[in-house]
Amino acid sequence: MHIDILTLFPEMFDGVLNTSIMKRAQDREAFSYQYVNFREFTVNKHNKVDDYPYGGGAGLVLTPQPIFDAVNHIKANVSNKPRVILMCPQGEPFSQKKAEELSEEEHLVFICGHYEGYDERIRKELVTDEISIGDYVLTGGELGAMVVMDSVVRLLPGVLGNEQSAPEDSFSNGLLEHPHYTRPADFRGEKVPEVLLSGNHAKIDEWRHYQSLRRTYERRPDLLTNRELSEKEQKWINEWKNR
Repeated sequence: MHIDILTLFPEMFDGVLNTSIMKRAQDREAFSYQYVNFREFTVNKHNKVDDYPYGGGAGLVLTPQPIFDAVNHIKANVSNKPRVILMCPQGEPFSQKKAEELSEEEHLVFICGHYEGYDERIRKELVTDEISIGDYVLTGGELGAMVVMDSVVRLLPGVLGNEQSAPEDSFSNGLLEHPHYTRPADFRGEKVPEVLLSGNHAKIDEWRHYQSLRRTYERRPDLLTNRELSEKEQKWINEWKNR
């Protein structure tokens, strides 16, 4: 996978992209990236990329010309058709399902805005996906793009050390992840559940399934609204309701 990042502040990404899993992904050639500072594409003699909004109002709006030219420059140099992602609070709420969908792509382009917003023609003519990471406003789209990129890249083949890690993550199967324990087996009187020490993998799987469903039921019941519950899952939920 290749990712192009349109941003006025490329230095914001360096720490995230060059450490931990993201660095490992590059070392294993699972993905590559390139910064595209769209200020370099402006034809404005003062190198401006924003202007006051028509109709008045607070703040400045990113002008279409630099971003159109930057995206067209990217597209002119590749044979594939990239997904062009606009980070904005009005977008589709980001989810694990969306991360899995994007991880199947060969080429992603992130547009990271700043200031008050984007000229609407950028949204209408260039963008394939609008993504929001939550119901709040940030100074720019860079932090949101980092979140999405990390979530997507870790799903690429060969990136995680254990291929089971990603499928067992919270939300991958529609449920929150089960509790985890490691050594020591007894820490200040708090003991690891016996079933995890039993070596009985069938019972361990059932315990994890039970705990995953219970944690979801207690913390994020909205995730169960459209879930087709198995007979066992329905039985467990009925038990919790009746307690």
